[in-house]
Amino acid sequence: MLGIEHYFVFLITGILLNMYPGPDSLYIIGRSVSQGKSAGILAALGISTGALFHTFVGALGLSALLLTSANAFTFIKYAGAMYLMYQAILMFKESFNNSTTPIRYQQQGKSLFKIYRQGTITNILNPKVALFFMALIPQFISPSSPNTFLAFLVLGFSFIVTGTIWCLLLALCAAYFSKKLRR
Repeated sequence: MLGIEHYFVFLITGILLNMYPGPDSLYIIGRSVSQGKSAGILAALGISTGALFHTFVGALGLSALLLTSANAFTFIKYAGAMYLMYQAILMFKESFNNSTTPIRYQQQGKSLFKIYRQGTITNILNPKVALFFMALIPQFISPSSPNTFLAFLVLGFSFIVTGTIWCLLLALCAAYFSKKLRR
């Protein structure tokens, strides 16, 4: 199929990678717990949009530049870490300033588009996702594939679909348990 080898092995690998906790999972859980279900869902959708970026960059072969350039990869890794620290400081500051404010007020005060955008940036700067798209996906594309671009897109979109399902489940569960604990 399109020069894709061992598709079901790829799906299982992608699902396991999505379930492995990382910056994306922490961002979704943090938003779901602190701001509720809507914020968690938007964070998850932002994460999925970031994965779309990685899919197209990888399909176009630009990720090969990061693979061959240690400096470029190190820059992305540190930029991602700094962005996550910045987000953590903002969330901590926000929770400290609004510690007695009801959850609904906090959610209204925070732009939902901003949550989505932050999720997108968090994923784009996540080195785990960049490594996945650079190192793992090509392993499942046959060198004799008539259209490696299309094969990469199919694998990337498969990863995004399973990842989006997982992220949405994570957001809904975190919001549900947070709501139960608040009661």
